[in-house]
Amino acid sequence: MLFEYRYFGASTVASSSSASGLTFAPDVRRDPTFLRAELRQKLAFRECISALHDVVVSDLRFKPKDRTAYLAWRRQQDEVDWQQAVEARRETRAQLDAAALELKALEAKQRSRFGPFERARQQYFSWLYKKNVDAWFVLDPVVTVHPDEVSFECFSQDESSYGRLACSHEVFAHLGETAFGTTNVDYSQGLYDEFQKIRDYKTTSLVVDPGGFEVQTRGDGEAGEAFREVKIDLPDSWVRGFLQVGAAMTLPGAVRLRLEPMDVHNLCFHLRRRKEKKGPRSLRFLLEPGKPIRVRIEPFDTIVEFPRSVHTGPAAEIRVWGRRRMLTLERLVPVARSFDVVLLGSGMPSFWLADCGDLTYTLGLSGWTANDWSQSGNFDLLAARGAVDGTTLDAVWATLSDRWRATTTELSAAVGRDTGTVEAAMVQLAQAGRAMYDLRQGVWRKRELARDPLDLGTLRFANEREAAAAQLAYSKGLAVGARELGDGAVRLMGQVGKERASLVLDADRRIKEAECTCSFHFRNKLRQGPCEHLLALRLAHERRLGEVLATGVMDEPKAPPSATRAPAAGPPLPDNVRPFPGGTASAEAQRLADLLLTTGVLELERGGRPEFERDLTSLLKLDPRPAARGRALLTLFDSKPYVAEHYVGSVEELVELFGEWG
Repeated sequence: MLFEYRYFGASTVASSSSASGLTFAPDVRRDPTFLRAELRQKLAFRECISALHDVVVSDLRFKPKDRTAYLAWRRQQDEVDWQQAVEARRETRAQLDAAALELKALEAKQRSRFGPFERARQQYFSWLYKKNVDAWFVLDPVVTVHPDEVSFECFSQDESSYGRLACSHEVFAHLGETAFGTTNVDYSQGLYDEFQKIRDYKTTSLVVDPGGFEVQTRGDGEAGEAFREVKIDLPDSWVRGFLQVGAAMTLPGAVRLRLEPMDVHNLCFHLRRRKEKKGPRSLRFLLEPGKPIRVRIEPFDTIVEFPRSVHTGPAAEIRVWGRRRMLTLERLVPVARSFDVVLLGSGMPSFWLADCGDLTYTLGLSGWTANDWSQSGNFDLLAARGAVDGTTLDAVWATLSDRWRATTTELSAAVGRDTGTVEAAMVQLAQAGRAMYDLRQGVWRKRELARDPLDLGTLRFANEREAAAAQLAYSKGLAVGARELGDGAVRLMGQVGKERASLVLDADRRIKEAECTCSFHFRNKLRQGPCEHLLALRLAHERRLGEVLATGVMDEPKAPPSATRAPAAGPPLPDNVRPFPGGTASAEAQRLADLLLTTGVLELERGGRPEFERDLTSLLKLDPRPAARGRALLTLFDSKPYVAEHYVGSVEELVELFGEWG
């Protein structure tokens, strides 16, 4: 995916003995976004922006060692070994000499062909990293100016870490002219070096320069040469990863912890003190209600206790990997008041929020360093995916654009839609890179990642499982059953192709637990996202039901019952069948079963009738009104496709059945 930027000059830092000036060059292709302000909290800003730089250049992917020198020595040593072998076995000396000469010729030929290329490649990358570090940055940081704060966002090169620095307006001593919006700013290694010169006794100004917009508006031909065109061809995985971070922020935090700055310092100290040589390389959070938080560092089994931080939630034990990425938090320990940790489960992502007063630093980490957000996280699939019509989506977006920030409740009241629909709309906007969720304040914010709309068709499916799930969700043979679990949670069960799958959705319709008989889920559980069968089950439920319509008595779906058609005409209704006004839900379900038999629609099996009555009773209990009976029956047919096929022969018979049922 190609990103094109146009900068007026370059970002600069002017430093003297009494003042420092930070001037960022924004992308003039985007809507005018600028800021002029004087920093009040200088040292805290310096440490936070430096920690953000550590995320920008972070790349903890495995890098094999350069073995060129060793292999050259090894080849020379092989020749010595050959000579020793020849002396030891004189009888084979002639053969070994011939083989050694042949081997030497082959090695020389190989070096002549591949040697120059390998040396040139290694020299180029070494020069590029040392002399032109800017070329290693994937995407310039994203700056958003809001009515209440200014934020900087970035994503690491290895696509496993996300950083965000939010500065409230209280950070600034004086706030000049501003234009709200989102833009990219020119960033370089030299700019980071200048950040380190910020001092508390110096007057420091922060400017997102509007000069480029002014020159572009005037059409000054002479100044046109000062514009720089920058084109960056980003892989889809990088863009998808950035979008999935926003979706991951909307996931329910299974556990939220509050740590003191010294607790984070002690944790980083232990991580630097010893380096593991074998796995497991995880942090195991040992949480007990009313007791200090403890962390076990594996594989050393060293337990670090945080006496200042007491766990107030339920007991839990959560493991997270990729712990060395947390070392970027070290610079924040002197300026932070506290750290909030959001853990979404073992092997799941985590977010570390540093409260630095009027500055908030957010570090988002995927489950593992190698398990990046884009390739195997699939966190956008774990977020709520409700159906939202275009009118509602446009209304929600227009309201958020006017307010710049709002809670789900505020948006719901403004557009006149329920909170579930509004939240589903906001998740869609977050997935499209047009909005984000602020974990600290619990609000949605307008933030357009790119100037032009992103091609979601290209970014929609990260792998074959997602594409396969979309096909399975609309297959005719997919049967879905639902069971209420209380507190708004529901368990979905079904036969998806040849596999049996089940999952639990919480009150916000997010995946909480899951099981599937396929090999992918057996190996990975949810650590690499749900399998195609779980995704198809979820999508089919949302498409067919839209909401939970069954209670805790619905059984797991079984194979379609065998059925034999009875004669078209049947005997009259039995005398013991009572009319609806005097009956109960179970009696109504029994009456419908009798109708099926007596009207010749179907001859139920011995095991099929009780199952049918139980399911229908559950649906009728949700709405006892007579007008709801037809809807309940349609829901039952929709939730179990084989029911419509085996219980009802045609639409005409269904209409006739509704008439007799009342």
